[in-house]
Amino acid sequence: MSKQLTKAEEQLMQVLWNLEEASVKEIIEELPLPKPAYNTVSTIIRILETKKFVDHKAKGRGHIYFPLVKKTAYSNQSLHKLMDGYFGGSFNNMVSFFMKKNDVNINELESILKQINDKKTEK
Repeated sequence: MSKQLTKAEEQLMQVLWNLEEASVKEIIEELPLPKPAYNTVSTIIRILETKKFVDHKAKGRGHIYFPLVKKTAYSNQSLHKLMDGYFGGSFNNMVSFFMKKNDVNINELESILKQINDKKTEK
């Protein structure tokens, strides 16, 4: 999976990741106002199928769509693309940037370090 999603595609994927499976109508119900047209959502879902992010199963006369790509896999890929594109592939540079720009305090930093250490001991 090396394809990036457009903002609209990602918005629909977020809904599908939350619902796990849904019809176009159910997806639209979860979207913020103003609601997009049914045909618009249907077209974007078909694009997501072409990109192999989504598949469907028949239900009555319609389709139920479900994600093929896990949210964690896409998030990880997007994070690496961000890190490679803006921070020279350096996790250290990326974290330093976010710490400076977002004024991370010592308690937040300790919490992050604890989470990292907990993950290392799980392996």
